[in-house]
Amino acid sequence: MGDRMKFQNKYFVSAILVFTLLAGWVTPAYAATVISITPTSILNDIDRTITVTGTDLTGTAVVLLDGTPLVTVPQDPQTLTATVPAKTDIGPHIITVTLDGVPLSPSFSLYITNEVVVPPTLTPTPAPFGRPQMVIKSYKANTAAVEGQEFRLNIGFDNSGKADAYNTQAAFASPDLVPTKTGGVVSLGSVSASGHKDIEQRFLALDSVSGKSVVVIDVTLTYYDDKGTPYSDKFTLSVPAQGYTGGGVAYATATPTGVNSAQLVIVSYTSTVDPLQPGDQFQLGLTVQNTGNTNAKRVTMIVGGGSTGSGGGTPQAGGISGGSGEFTTFAPVDSSNVQSLGDLGAGEAMQVTQKLIVNVSAVPGVYPMKISFSYVAPNGDVVNDDQVITFLIYSLPNVDISFYRVPDPFFAGQPGSLPIQIVNLGKRNSVLGSMKVEAAGGTVDPSSTLVGSLDPGGYFTFDSTLFPDAAGPMQLTFTIDYTDDFNQPHVITKTLDITVEEMMIDPLIDPSQGGGGGGEVVVDETFLHKVWRFIKGLFGLDSAAPSNGVAPGIEPGVPDQQFIPVPSGGKG
Repeated sequence: MGDRMKFQNKYFVSAILVFTLLAGWVTPAYAATVISITPTSILNDIDRTITVTGTDLTGTAVVLLDGTPLVTVPQDPQTLTATVPAKTDIGPHIITVTLDGVPLSPSFSLYITNEVVVPPTLTPTPAPFGRPQMVIKSYKANTAAVEGQEFRLNIGFDNSGKADAYNTQAAFASPDLVPTKTGGVVSLGSVSASGHKDIEQRFLALDSVSGKSVVVIDVTLTYYDDKGTPYSDKFTLSVPAQGYTGGGVAYATATPTGVNSAQLVIVSYTSTVDPLQPGDQFQLGLTVQNTGNTNAKRVTMIVGGGSTGSGGGTPQAGGISGGSGEFTTFAPVDSSNVQSLGDLGAGEAMQVTQKLIVNVSAVPGVYPMKISFSYVAPNGDVVNDDQVITFLIYSLPNVDISFYRVPDPFFAGQPGSLPIQIVNLGKRNSVLGSMKVEAAGGTVDPSSTLVGSLDPGGYFTFDSTLFPDAAGPMQLTFTIDYTDDFNQPHVITKTLDITVEEMMIDPLIDPSQGGGGGGEVVVDETFLHKVWRFIKGLFGLDSAAPSNGVAPGIEPGVPDQQFIPVPSGGKG
């Protein structure tokens, strides 16, 4: 029986050991997985960090490179970062992740190289205003337009932009003139940036010039930049006319046959802040009018300058460039510099606003601002009209006028000191002219002085004297002359309020007191009397207070005694 029990115990212990070993060999079921690694290719010049993403990646997760553990940092349950040492062998490697020593699937390939991949060269961004801009520099006719006669018009074109203009053409149209020789179209070809071209166009004057002193010629200039973006500008020229005076049959006035086109023009503009200074926020108001004879559709206003990127047809989304403008001095606030204005019919006008801010670093001067209008013409072409408006920035003095100490009390009829101080509160040097002080109900002497230049935070003091006429409230008026940054005279006016007290009067002895013309003299002792008695006591004189209302030095009942007033100050 004992042997049988030993045999059973022996096999029971063996079964437990086998079960334990099998339990160690069985891979536990983890919910953790590996999804990706980034990047999949790195350089071996320095230590590089790779990122492993997955699910349920606990703090025991380790990233291995070809079976070798890497320094692993858990970021969260879905992210691990591992450091690949510098000088790791070049070529493909296997990245695996283990959790509690158990490998997770799948594994990924990491390629290590020592060659730097050079990205493709990007097309450089054009500089602000990097577009051609054709303008008419000058034009002149060899003679006046006379009915039935031909004349020559010479025009000089300049490319004031920063890019070359290609396939430049000038088209001429006038209700009173017929272009000859060229059919009204002259090719200028390519005009380099800052380049110049001269052309000549002949015209024959129609009978409609009769009775006119000036005839108008429309010049439409079309050209392209190096990317094929089209541009169109319209100019209006005026030529002197002289009606035919040789008599003959009168003819009916010719029907105008000008070119049908739209033309957006800023006819006026204003600012809610005037004058403008650095740091000012203001609202710019524009009056935009279509001065052409056709409608402008889908008008877009670009403050600072810009254009559409499409070569023709309806502008596409994202095809408007409004970020190449100049915003060093002025910048848009609360909205971008691009606004959609809708359609604008021929002859119609609309009001447009744009909120802007002046840069605090701006210095006083004249600042032009470019504004572009992009719209679709009736034929489907995209047209860009550029305008320029001008702002004046000032740096006006910001001064404070006050007293540099608390002034002494002012009494009517007595002079009082005015300790005046001027402080420059601005951030720039201020040059001031003469300052004048005036008092309503009094006199100031001296009343004027020259201030001069004040540094930021600097001050100027001026001591003067006020002679008030009467007691009561009084207002001091200060006026300072100066000249602004555009040599225009201005005046700064400030006021200060002061109070003038009643004049101090020494008490008088009433001889009528006491009866009979020689009774007791009643005196009301004031503070100054007490001070005077104190001073007399310092010098050993009689400083006793008056008794029975009789002033010192006066004997009651003596009618012939001369009245001596009690002194109110000075030496004893």
